[in-house]
Amino acid sequence: MNGRKPTLRILQGLMKLHKSINYRKHNPKTFRSGLEKEAAAFLSKLDVPFRYEEVTIEWEDLSYRSYKPDFVLDNGIIIETKGMFDADDRRKHLEVKKQHPELDIRFVFSNAKGKLYKGSKTCYSQWCEQHGFQWAHRVIPLAWLSEAGTPITETKIKLKTPRKEPHNE
Repeated sequence: MNGRKPTLRILQGLMKLHKSINYRKHNPKTFRSGLEKEAAAFLSKLDVPFRYEEVTIEWEDLSYRSYKPDFVLDNGIIIETKGMFDADDRRKHLEVKKQHPELDIRFVFSNAKGKLYKGSKTCYSQWCEQHGFQWAHRVIPLAWLSEAGTPITETKIKLKTPRKEPHNE
């Protein structure tokens, strides 16, 4: 602001703008998408116990991060429901898989034949197969529900390696 103090009018305008922005915070009692809602209804109808966005998985790329998977089943299978599967999401899941190889993360896509990006020859299901993830189209397979596994009892799955220190330049 060229060293000048902001005027009252400018500050009032900024406050009005700040109040008009819809800072959306997710209500954990509701679902973020129709596919998540369908998956939860399917699991509930079959009386399959699950936790919805209750587990936090720590991971790291250039900085510390965490994410909450959509569904964690009692057999330890983690299910991510995806409409769009963008590059950031794909990168995140590759890093999580590398940093937590003990986790069994699987995907349910609203359209498993969706292309990674416009003009891509690779679809979501092919990407999963190339990277060792199990996947399904629209519905959680019944076989996943009856698989034996180790329950995830923690609410936070911590990084196994020491956190990287931020680089100060």
